[in-house]
Amino acid sequence: MHIPPAPTPRAPDISTGLKPTTPGPARRSGADPVKALMHRHRELCERAVDPLEIAAGLEAHGVTDRTAVRFRHRDVFSLAEEMYARVPRDGETPPPPTAARTPRARTDWALLTLLPGALCAATVTGIRLTGGQSRLVAALVGFLAVSLAMRAALSRGPLGTSDRAPSTGTSTWTYWLLAYAALGNGLLGAAVTGGPDALPTGAVDAPWPMATAPLLALTLSCAPAAWSAHLFAARARRKLTVSRGLEDFAASVRPLLLGTFALYLCALTALSALSGAVVDEPAAHLQVITLGALLFLARLLTVHGFTHAPVVVLTAAATAQATALAAAFASRLPGCGFLAVPVDALVDLWGPGGIQTLSCGLGALALLIHGIRKLTRASAHARTEAPC
Repeated sequence: MHIPPAPTPRAPDISTGLKPTTPGPARRSGADPVKALMHRHRELCERAVDPLEIAAGLEAHGVTDRTAVRFRHRDVFSLAEEMYARVPRDGETPPPPTAARTPRARTDWALLTLLPGALCAATVTGIRLTGGQSRLVAALVGFLAVSLAMRAALSRGPLGTSDRAPSTGTSTWTYWLLAYAALGNGLLGAAVTGGPDALPTGAVDAPWPMATAPLLALTLSCAPAAWSAHLFAARARRKLTVSRGLEDFAASVRPLLLGTFALYLCALTALSALSGAVVDEPAAHLQVITLGALLFLARLLTVHGFTHAPVVVLTAAATAQATALAAAFASRLPGCGFLAVPVDALVDLWGPGGIQTLSCGLGALALLIHGIRKLTRASAHARTEAPC
């Protein structure tokens, strides 16, 4: 009689609290979300010189601190550090960035920013010491020299643009605004009274007066504008090295932006008062300050890669001034006297300079609000090829 063998005793089951593993799609816990993100931004990771550049690039592509949590990191900076560490490189890994790597002032651009003001002062002196045909020649030669000096000053340093921020479209309107500051107010003042009766001669008491103090103050302010932009870029880069989140960085850069902007305005105010006293012209401080604020903010945004808003605002300011002049002359046509009503009201209230003060003031306010949103982003301070 066959007796079956006794079954082998089983060990008692011990609950581990773990679910049985199954092959296939169920193993989502082993996925590497950071690897997928690195593949999506492979070019950014490979060309980055430090984790901060990766953080700036991620922020530019819409990755926020809240998004970084989905990748198992507390913020974008921590995520960028892991991505930078995991990028394969030949040779040794460069040392981590420190605050000492912020760009320093250089002698070449520092001297170039002084050149427009010096040449403008020489031009104003030439206009005051000459007359007739010689005065016209001095004005034309001086205008060409100052334009070339300004172009050189804006080609490098903290006011120079990189390849990512072409400045096409702003130069024409900038020259228009400067020309209006010198000749536009005198032309508008003469137009509302039935003039002008002659071409400008460069004299303050001419039928079409020319104002040289605003141009002198604005060209002299090129140096403090460059130093203010350098200070903002260097301090923002330093804060980028110690910030631990995009919101933290934005909160620390916002007062820095407002402080450097106020520093430039203080310097411009002093230069405006000095220029008016030297050339003995009526004070136009508010006009100079609003125009300088508009041009400084437009250049600061352009330098950091935000070119659309400066072009739009400068175009709008120049168009408003051209429209005021056109309305003053068009009102002389039969039945078109109503066109000059708003212009006459502004001139009676604030003088001929009120048109430029209002248009540039509103434009500067719009760019300041726009800059507070854009220039406090980490992507606006990504390291460029040429240091300032």
